[in-house]
Amino acid sequence: MNRNNQSLNRRKFISMAGIGTAAIAFSPSHTFGEIPNSDRKIRIGIIGGRFGASFHFHEHPNCIVEAVSDLQADRREVLMKVYKCSKSYESLDKLLLDRNVEAVFIATPAPDHARHVIASLKAGKHVLCAVPAAMTLEECADILNTVQRTGLTYMMAETSTYQQGVISAKKFYREGKFGHIFSAAAEYNHPGLETLFFDTDGKPTWRHGLPPMNYPTHCTAFLIAVTGERLTHVSALGWGDDSPLLKNNPYNNPFWNETAFFKTNKGNPFRVEVNWKGALQGIERGEWRGDKMSFYYPQGENKEYILVKVADKIGQDDAGFKREENIVEPYKVPSWWQTDMLPEPMRHNSGHSGSHTFITHEFIDSLVNNRQPEVNIYEALAYTAPGIVAHQSALKDGEYMKIPSFDKK
Repeated sequence: MNRNNQSLNRRKFISMAGIGTAAIAFSPSHTFGEIPNSDRKIRIGIIGGRFGASFHFHEHPNCIVEAVSDLQADRREVLMKVYKCSKSYESLDKLLLDRNVEAVFIATPAPDHARHVIASLKAGKHVLCAVPAAMTLEECADILNTVQRTGLTYMMAETSTYQQGVISAKKFYREGKFGHIFSAAAEYNHPGLETLFFDTDGKPTWRHGLPPMNYPTHCTAFLIAVTGERLTHVSALGWGDDSPLLKNNPYNNPFWNETAFFKTNKGNPFRVEVNWKGALQGIERGEWRGDKMSFYYPQGENKEYILVKVADKIGQDDAGFKREENIVEPYKVPSWWQTDMLPEPMRHNSGHSGSHTFITHEFIDSLVNNRQPEVNIYEALAYTAPGIVAHQSALKDGEYMKIPSFDKK
């Protein structure tokens, strides 16, 4: 984040030898303020005792966890222990009545996000929400209207935006090292998701039959967070096997896996795969292919990140045909969480490739500095809405469909 070398221009990337001080702006339109010399404490409420317990608000020098909430008592106990907080509520509705709470982190089931976010905004609270932002285009519009009407801060907690490899990709992009990114790809594989379809009592959870493209943000962030492009059109296909596990799901979804082919506002292709079942390794990865340099996340057992750089050398393939021999080299991704991009107490590894501390800091810092967070409402809907339309396309056997824009007019 904005832990800057005072002698450098804070609005530009710097080249790093190793993992020293960094003055970094993550996306084409996003820059960070200076370290706040402020004693202001953001009093936050945490809602959701599973995912919500994996963040680091209690470590941020400008944050106090004022209260926690979960419908289950044992999860409330976990939240109180993690965040060293003695105040808890049995529901979000009760927590929202607490006047000391000025912001909330919504880590509740995905189908509840829109309802919970809107209720929190209407109660006068700034909101950080888990992904995705919404499950329907109508919910996207409702959240946007509420954010605009209240003037409060909304941020989506997308982990891919702050993976250490994506932070590197943002840096490469800002430095112009890719040249023109002419295509990109991302995939999120979560084989075995059916084990989460039902709880220990055999009752369906919100994940039962969840359409893969209704959970797109772990993929869409790989492109949008780096280049700022918007996904404007899509054709998608799905695969299902008539499994009884998919029967009678609340989404009427027949697919285990979905693949989408997006067109961006720059006319570039972007392929996205979200897969719940199959001979797959669990992975979240991206690829950026440029006319000067390309960057590849590790694939499967290969744990190396790869850079491919254009070279002026002609070689030949195994059939004797001439081709350009580009430079292929491994890239060691810096542990950006060790740098002064984060407050000192938060310079440690965290969940989802080090992203949780960055998400925590970005939200709190945006409130302290009275600025928009990187994944604000417009970015969040740009990450989310394309997947909703992609699923609609898959249900129509790949019909080419336009994606509505929720950007500021």
